[in-house]
Amino acid sequence: MNGERILFVTGRFAEQPLREVVNRLASEVGFAAYVAVTKISVAALLHADWLAGQLQIDESVDRVILPGWCQGDLKRLEAQFRIPFELGPKDLFDLAAHFGARQKEPVDLSQYTIEILAEINHAPRMADDEILSLAEHYRSSGADLIDLGCIPGESWSRVADVTKLLVDHGLRVSIDSFERAEVEAAVTAGAELVLSCNQSNVDWASQLDAEVVAIPEAPFSLDSLEQTVQQLIRSGSRFRIDPILEPIGFGFAASLGRYFEARKRWPEFEILMGIGNLTELTEVDSAGMNFLLAGLCEELGIRSVLTTEVINWARSSVREFDLARRLTRHSIKKQALPKHVDSKLVTLRDSKLRVSGEEVLNSLAGQITDPNYRIFAERGELHVMNRDGYWRGTDPFELFRRVRFNAEKPLSEGHTFYLGYEICKAATALQLGKQYVQDQELTWGFLSTDAGSGSSGRHATEY
Repeated sequence: MNGERILFVTGRFAEQPLREVVNRLASEVGFAAYVAVTKISVAALLHADWLAGQLQIDESVDRVILPGWCQGDLKRLEAQFRIPFELGPKDLFDLAAHFGARQKEPVDLSQYTIEILAEINHAPRMADDEILSLAEHYRSSGADLIDLGCIPGESWSRVADVTKLLVDHGLRVSIDSFERAEVEAAVTAGAELVLSCNQSNVDWASQLDAEVVAIPEAPFSLDSLEQTVQQLIRSGSRFRIDPILEPIGFGFAASLGRYFEARKRWPEFEILMGIGNLTELTEVDSAGMNFLLAGLCEELGIRSVLTTEVINWARSSVREFDLARRLTRHSIKKQALPKHVDSKLVTLRDSKLRVSGEEVLNSLAGQITDPNYRIFAERGELHVMNRDGYWRGTDPFELFRRVRFNAEKPLSEGHTFYLGYEICKAATALQLGKQYVQDQELTWGFLSTDAGSGSSGRHATEY
């Protein structure tokens, strides 16, 4: 791409911001940039047939990039000018992504220090294939160990078989039980960590060929943990400690304080935090909560967490914490705010919004001469326009009724579906504070998919 001479075509309203964007890109990517400003004010009105009679292109230009809204057959332009033509993004500020350019140095988010234990709750009640499927899901989401959650008061006869099944699939396993037979069978089959150990089972747990998690007799007292810790030290056991995170309303703030106290009292010991007590027991989207907990763990040197995905609002907690542990590690290592680094955990709203503005939309509406609909969502309203009119409002049903009523001819079934889908998507973006771009899917951070109109490539002109 070095040395390539690229002509960017635009309308009058977008000239200045386009020049600023392409001049920066030219130096970063390595090409010579030229801008051709047409007589049309709004780039969304451009059409290949009209450009064929208007463009004057120097023979030294290697290719031409048109606004993504431009209609018509580009092959006509390529035949006329004997150079490649292509559509760029609909938003000129997305040109950097179009070129694959880096607006800043790439951020390495491959490093993390916190280990994730993902618990399979009530594992004895599940079939082997269910357990394996959930374990694989947790692993693909970022879990380092699969924790088999047993049922208090019962003894799971197949714990060894299931542990071996997971180990044979390359999974690391921990066992969550106070039942001696269960724990010993799981450890013999390959479990490497035991949750948990206190005065009730330390005598035999300290003899296991596995690491154990030491917990206090009562969550409100670290002194009750001291005795177990000393016994594990004397026996030469491998262990980490868990002061126990309490739910909100049941001593949450005080339990956070105990993690600070534990780090001061035992600076050399590894600590585990059971974050599921917060994410599962608090009715709120879990992504932000997981990030705050990851930041706390990173700053306190807590190098393992136990979580799960039982309740629906926490159904992606493992993936959320995996993203969070990487971002918090980067933030602390670089002494930089965790902002404008990676937006995958911004799912409900978007990081920033761009608007066309009143002047641009009014100008566009006054110059459209084709039947294709342009849809926008900004400044608290939905906007739909084509040559038959410009309709705006906050109620998508009322807006759609007005569009249909004013259509020059009855809308086809496909066009009706298209407009309904796009207006619904625009209304969702407006309500949540997301960027709406016609024919492109809304972004949902790490939850985004390629499904819908964006992946199919359909747009208004196809109906």
